[in-house]
Amino acid sequence: LQLVESGGGLVQPGGSLRLSCTASGFSLDDYAIGWFRQAPGKEREGLVCISANGRTTIFGDSVGLRVDISRDNAKHVVYFYADRLNPGDSAIYYCAASRSGFKWCRPGSAVDEWGQGIQVTVSS
Repeated sequence: LQLVESGGGLVQPGGSLRLSCTASGFSLDDYAIGWFRQAPGKEREGLVCISANGRTTIFGDSVGLRVDISRDNAKHVVYFYADRLNPGDSAIYYCAASRSGFKWCRPGSAVDEWGQGIQVTVSS
């Protein structure tokens, strides 16, 4: 079972970001998916999560960033969007899958599988 993030890299300050999450070894369609990030020296934090059927979106507890999430179950992919990024948003961004779903968008016992993470660096 593997989750794979793509679309990271260097982003200009004030710019936008779109990340994709795909899966191998299992069907992404059966899982709620969340996006998280972890900056150096900081705890991993939840950004935004979406239910398996795409009808429910839950935002992280203290996201100082404008974010959104969507999924295309026909293409087996979940997208993460963020804009107006600043250097403080530089981090490793992760997608995670939960069979039971996310009551809150937080890293914890609800997560069944983590992606390996992808670096996003906001810099000019």
